[in-house]
Amino acid sequence: MATLLLIVIFIDFIGLGIPDSLFGAAWPAINYDFGLPISAANAVTVTMTVCSIISSLMSAKLTERFSTSKIAAVSTALTAVGLFGFSISKNIYMMFFFTLFLGFGAGAIDAALNNYVAVHYKASHMNFLHCFYGIGVTLSPYIMSLALKNRSWESGYRWASIIQLVISVIAFASLPLWQKNGILSGVSEENSKSSFAELIKLPGVKSTWLVLFGSCSLEYVSGTWASSFLVNSRGLTADKAALFITVYYGGMAFGRFLSGILSTKLKPQQIIAIGTILIIPAIALVSQPFVPFLCAAGLFLIGLGNGPLYPNMVHLTPIRFGKKMSQMVMGSQMAAAYIGILSMPALTGFLAQKFSTDIFPYCLIILYGIMIISLIFTRKSKIVNE
Repeated sequence: MATLLLIVIFIDFIGLGIPDSLFGAAWPAINYDFGLPISAANAVTVTMTVCSIISSLMSAKLTERFSTSKIAAVSTALTAVGLFGFSISKNIYMMFFFTLFLGFGAGAIDAALNNYVAVHYKASHMNFLHCFYGIGVTLSPYIMSLALKNRSWESGYRWASIIQLVISVIAFASLPLWQKNGILSGVSEENSKSSFAELIKLPGVKSTWLVLFGSCSLEYVSGTWASSFLVNSRGLTADKAALFITVYYGGMAFGRFLSGILSTKLKPQQIIAIGTILIIPAIALVSQPFVPFLCAAGLFLIGLGNGPLYPNMVHLTPIRFGKKMSQMVMGSQMAAAYIGILSMPALTGFLAQKFSTDIFPYCLIILYGIMIISLIFTRKSKIVNE
């Protein structure tokens, strides 16, 4: 039963990934059809991320009241509604409305399922879980690229919503499976009644926020601005730059897959340490101005090194802070990650517009610095439950 349930959770995480990379692929066509300035995309993504932050912070109370299984099912259904809503949107205001469904759905399921897997499964399962997220973020731009061949971004969203609806049906159909698994394994979804004021007093919790803030900022700044950097600062064509971004996401997916295998031999802390060391030569390769194709190797290594950090940090949450506090801590960690996703790509874009895309490697160095310094403090924090 536990294995079958894990498969369902993996499928849910494909659904979590599908909306995340769809809008970026569709935006040029949406922008053309609606006659909007390019910067209007920020308003949509900011709205979605703010909603995700709110639902992440609410995840502990929602899980306590409704259970992880129901949160997963309802959240997936919300994102399916949001995707279908985009497909029928005739203006940006309709999109704003349906963005609420995507944002609130994504944040809740992200925190709830990450916590469940961290508490009840091994580190390898957590890494493989995030591989399935990688399948989702890879699948949706491909769907949109097929739709755009017929100049119909709407059909891309429609097909994505159908896939999401199927995943939602699977999530609802699996509700009895969750109950059986809970009975067989003695699982309790009991959460701490602690307040946020008590949460921030936990030793090491603030440093974990900064680690995930830095790691997710590094991930999204790389994915968002590497292409522009390669085109404007390194002279690559747009199609080659897009291929390099594919290499980057491939490195991230492969890093999480490899981490899942290595986790049977190494501790999560060791995998995190190896990954963070890999990022140093990676940024150096991206920064060098002589051989553009070495940038592809650098981007691959950034994905390879940074990719395993998120799932391994999440897996350590119930170990560091105890199972009763883990859902509340997990929600706050997801919120910190979303704040990085919200703010850092936008700030990088502002700096690139004010100066040039040459600032891209320096942004990576700063974000890596935040991440590595925070990791040092995190390693010194007290372990609650080995």
